[in-house]
Amino acid sequence: ISVLFLFCCCRMLTRIPSVVAQVFLFLSIVLVIAIAVIQINQQQILSPGLKYGIVLDAGSSRTTVYVYEWPAEKENDTGVVTQTFKCNVKGPGISSYEGSPGALAKPLDDCLNKVKERIPAHLHKNTSVYLGATAGMRLLRLQNESAANEVLASIQNYFRAQPFEFRGAQIITGPEEGVYGWITANYLMGNFLERNLWRTWVHPYGKETMGALDLGGASTQISFIPEDSQEHFNSTLQVKLYGYNYNVYTHSYQCYGRDEAEKKLLALLLQKSDASSNVDIPCYPQNYNTSLTMKYFSGSLCTQSLRPANYYPNQLVNFHGTGDPGLCQEMVSLLFNFSACRDSEECPFNAMHQPKAKGNFVAFSGFYYTINALNLSGHFSLNDSNSSMWFFCSQSWAQLPFMLPKFEEIYARSYCFSANFIYYLLVHGYNFNAETWPQIHFQKEVGNSSIAWSLGYMLSLTNMIPAEGKLIQLPLKPPLFAGLLIFLTATALLCLLFLVYLCIVSHNQKNITHVEHVFIPE
Repeated sequence: ISVLFLFCCCRMLTRIPSVVAQVFLFLSIVLVIAIAVIQINQQQILSPGLKYGIVLDAGSSRTTVYVYEWPAEKENDTGVVTQTFKCNVKGPGISSYEGSPGALAKPLDDCLNKVKERIPAHLHKNTSVYLGATAGMRLLRLQNESAANEVLASIQNYFRAQPFEFRGAQIITGPEEGVYGWITANYLMGNFLERNLWRTWVHPYGKETMGALDLGGASTQISFIPEDSQEHFNSTLQVKLYGYNYNVYTHSYQCYGRDEAEKKLLALLLQKSDASSNVDIPCYPQNYNTSLTMKYFSGSLCTQSLRPANYYPNQLVNFHGTGDPGLCQEMVSLLFNFSACRDSEECPFNAMHQPKAKGNFVAFSGFYYTINALNLSGHFSLNDSNSSMWFFCSQSWAQLPFMLPKFEEIYARSYCFSANFIYYLLVHGYNFNAETWPQIHFQKEVGNSSIAWSLGYMLSLTNMIPAEGKLIQLPLKPPLFAGLLIFLTATALLCLLFLVYLCIVSHNQKNITHVEHVFIPE
């Protein structure tokens, strides 16, 4: 039926039902169009929410629990991760539990109970937990593999009883630890992503990455992008983040962490001492005295070559601090084998090949804590560092509580040694000098996030965690929208059919009236 015919017929309709039908037809069509426009234009795109991940940094001296979160839809396959919680597990590192791995549960409980409160309960079963053990466990595995496996098995058993999805406890390699630290530093500095004026994440144009210097208890790592990545291809690792590839040089020096290096110094001084039970140590403060078992400093794999012939693990050795900065520097230099490199610019020490360090660096973990104890922070000149170190190392034990922001004996006695060790590592090891030293930024964290390998580890793992699509929220729920659409469309069709019927009836009546008029007798 044509529209023209409908309108011609409608002119003849004067009855009330036809007017009502026309009104309902018009309203139905208007409502169908209005509801469709609102449903399309007023829809909201919602984030599918947050994902959470937990990483346990099982270092040689302690374990730290980090909680991270990121939007579930991710950016170019990598999560935009932020740290939301940090908890230091009480007690030593997990490698110290080689004789009693079952004792790990209680100190872990304290932190994990706090973590459960931080993550919504309905997300616990979908929250992945990873434990990465570093140099302390690497050394234990070399020294006693079965003991290392027992410690890891104990951790596996502990997490099976937790509500989270445990993804395993593993001993990460030195290069992995180094490159994850590099990822963390550059991510927090905004060298991978930044928000533009439209509040969307973009890759920052022309921004250079920073090198990373990490000082742990049992190892130290250096990581950076060398001048010519292709030339040093065999010594670089390829990292893919947010759709971009990076070739990162990284090396981990086992036994050159702060704690193990200090043990080497103690073992070396005992070897050079005439007395077997009383030893002067120039790197400890004046008038400081302590007694340590031979096992404490000579029982490590790192000090095996310095172990005395008459080694008795439980024998006590008395160490007396003399606070002699000059002699301390001289003794610390003996911990490095510089002669093996034969003055090669790309060989720092111990005959290890390394490209020339370039650009800015961030130094964290043990580097930061030592420099902070010298009342320095950020970046400063090499002269400032040396003068602060010399002044600190000349102090007596009685003066240190008034100089340190936080006084703990085991750390306070060692800051002078640590400062000299850092000096030799950076200047004579990595070839930083007076000109390039200010390019090193000593930092603990950026914003509320700690600079540690664990965040880089989490970022890399998000590449393997599937992204979730964005949610579309409509003004009307689909069943309601469909129901209204069907009802209004049916109403419009019925009204249209009714009007057509009235038109036909009206047309027929007109024809009948015309016929009757023709046959009326005169």
